[in-house]
Amino acid sequence: MKPKEVQIKIPAPNIQMLTTVIVGTAVLICHQWSEKAKKQIKEKQGGEKKKVREIRNPEEEYKASYYKDSENRIAFPALCIKQAMVNAARNIEGVTMTVLRGAIFVKGDIDGLIPVDYKSERMREDMVRLGGFSNPADIRYRGELSDWSMKIVIEHNADVISAPMVLNLLNTAGFACGLGEWRPEKNGDKGTFKVKTG
Repeated sequence: MKPKEVQIKIPAPNIQMLTTVIVGTAVLICHQWSEKAKKQIKEKQGGEKKKVREIRNPEEEYKASYYKDSENRIAFPALCIKQAMVNAARNIEGVTMTVLRGAIFVKGDIDGLIPVDYKSERMREDMVRLGGFSNPADIRYRGELSDWSMKIVIEHNADVISAPMVLNLLNTAGFACGLGEWRPEKNGDKGTFKVKTG
């Protein structure tokens, strides 16, 4: 008996674009890896001897904590917004992170950045402990943005997640995950946001 032929049908993905604005409901603490920090890590991994500790420059560290786009505007990585949306699946029954990773994409510029609009910014001086409370404390100088917002473009597969569902997911991400340092996802209460309405 001749085996039955199986025909596979793969429909074209229903890719749509959605533009919206997220508005901060708490301050956004920025913390980009500075070029100096990256260089120190490379030197350590390369086996170079530890140099004498340099005198810190708080103003320089604070300014270096911001991402800047090609027009020198303070910006934020689009990928971080997608990660917040994907991680928000933990708070929604029946939604998996695996599916969301292939169903939504937040678009940034050529460097993957989105400019941030804000009313004010300042330098923070925070005490941190790297690796737990048994380690010595250190100070971090980082930028903080108040009354911030971002216009974002989301590409989504509408056959998997509709536009209204994308906005609901974004609101859940803003409430449960947040962006930047000390966000809810990392046991903080900063970097929360919601979708602008009206």
